[in-house]
Amino acid sequence: MAASVKLGSKPDAFRRQGQAWFCTTGLPSDVTVEVGDMSFHLHKFPLLSKSAVLEQLIEESSDQEECTITLSDIPGGTKSFELVARFCYGVKIELSSANVVYLRCASEHLQMTEEISEDNLIAQSEMFLNQVVLRNWKDSLKALETCDDLLPHAEDLQIVKRCIESLAAKATTDPNLFGWPIREHGIMQSPGGSVLWNGISTGARPRNFSSDWWYDDASALSFPMYKRLISAMESRGVRPETIAGSLAYYARKYLPGLNRRNSTGIAPPTATLSEVEQKNLLEEINTLLPVQKGLASTKLLLGLLRIAMIQRASSTCISDLEKRVGMQLDQASLEDLLLPNFSYTMETLYNVECVHRILEHFLAMDQANGGASPCMDDVMASPSMIPITAVAKLIDGYLAEVASDVNLKPPKFQALASAVPEYARPLDDGLYRAIDIYLKAHSWLSEAEREQLCRLMDCQKLSLEACTHAAQNERLPLRVVVQVLFFEQLQLRTSIAGCLLVSDNLERSRPLRSGIATSGEAGGWTTAVRENQVLKVGMDNMRIRLAELEKECSDMRQEILKLGRGKSGGWTSHVPKKFNLRIKSQMCSAQEGSVSEQQKSMSAKIDKLQAKLSKQKKQLSADA
Repeated sequence: MAASVKLGSKPDAFRRQGQAWFCTTGLPSDVTVEVGDMSFHLHKFPLLSKSAVLEQLIEESSDQEECTITLSDIPGGTKSFELVARFCYGVKIELSSANVVYLRCASEHLQMTEEISEDNLIAQSEMFLNQVVLRNWKDSLKALETCDDLLPHAEDLQIVKRCIESLAAKATTDPNLFGWPIREHGIMQSPGGSVLWNGISTGARPRNFSSDWWYDDASALSFPMYKRLISAMESRGVRPETIAGSLAYYARKYLPGLNRRNSTGIAPPTATLSEVEQKNLLEEINTLLPVQKGLASTKLLLGLLRIAMIQRASSTCISDLEKRVGMQLDQASLEDLLLPNFSYTMETLYNVECVHRILEHFLAMDQANGGASPCMDDVMASPSMIPITAVAKLIDGYLAEVASDVNLKPPKFQALASAVPEYARPLDDGLYRAIDIYLKAHSWLSEAEREQLCRLMDCQKLSLEACTHAAQNERLPLRVVVQVLFFEQLQLRTSIAGCLLVSDNLERSRPLRSGIATSGEAGGWTTAVRENQVLKVGMDNMRIRLAELEKECSDMRQEILKLGRGKSGGWTSHVPKKFNLRIKSQMCSAQEGSVSEQQKSMSAKIDKLQAKLSKQKKQLSADA
């Protein structure tokens, strides 16, 4: 509840008729004071006994038949003079934080000093302002709000400065640390810390306040006043993250576009800002936001960037927001990164160039901060790789979303995809998906353009699932399909070799399990049987897959012969150069007989593995 003080003791003798006020004291009015479009029919003596300015104006008009004076520049206009007139007559008025600034400015303008009358309005309003209003958060805030209607008078009397300093001092102090007795937010506390009601302890504990307790109150201020309050808080050492949080709250309250996808619990403003006002507010907030990374959420920054594009904000503001987003791109979500294209040409649905610039800012910052070197063998295990791999995954997802836009030209798609460093992608599955969607949406592309797009991905970095999909993808150029089949065979052979190694390890560990079983533990026997069953199923599946690959390899050779590439010139000599393979050419050479030798070798390994399984079964039967 706001504090107030009553002045005067006489009953109210003022009444209004239309655009005129009358004082019903029983005596006829002998002076008319005109303020704006309102007329006050009053008496000379009460006015001149309190105000030096009114005394002079009445004296200058004394020779006229009807004494009429005009106050065209009184601070606060009609509202202020009505309160002043009541004070001059000694009528009861209530001095509060809502009207004290009006009375203080008007009394100064009318020179209502102690030399004219004791306990005059300047002294009364000044005392209430200093001893009551400025000691309370809510009253200081309310008084500051009224200053907007009383500029520059409130500024000249240092009222604005004093209110801001009072608010800044209170915002930098934890309300939980206020001493007793203290009244803040309408709560009185006893020495024991419980809430007081009419001086009686209720036993209830006051709620704890977080650092954002003042956000909603401060957002009620006009932006010029709010801006000065924030500057005062910064000078007093308020933490940057607290300042950023308050600016975010203010922006969400007055820029409706920021709340389009989430509910913030912030009530909409009573007065909607125009587009020009929103643009100016956004540019001002951008200049006030701390520059440190992570203080403002990436979601908020991308929201501000979206509004800046809609409102045609200055290029400096847009560029600054792009850099801020780039600093923390690894924290962005795909949904927020899909910025619509608001240009007049509407060439593409989404602003791909903007995302490209944001990515470049991120990569430049990553390099400046000493990002991980792609030459390291264990680069993917480095913690410094986490941000850039997250960004690579985000960009691949973004490419998949924008790929269906038929107006997106291949150079723009390729430029964004190739901007991500190769070492940032552990797998190229996401990039393959984006390329596949692009090829589907742009079916008119030539074979050369398709091959150029497919060069963006490394077939060696496709997972087995992606290889299986790509091998059957009719949208891919034949050369790419052949490369995918080649690397798919390599992956399968590596898997078979790993399984053989596991089998050898199982055989070596067999005596140990047998010893355990004969010593009385039944778990060793059960485990051995289960492992052999699993191994048998795995080897059956591998034999089936090997047969399929043999057929694919045969079909592949036939396709190569049809294309006229021959045995010596072609693709087998091209693949190692393109992909920097470090494998011997006999793995999948175009020479006849090489594949057959590999197949015989694999069959021998499978037969050897089956013999080992039979041997283990016999041994297990003997043990049983």
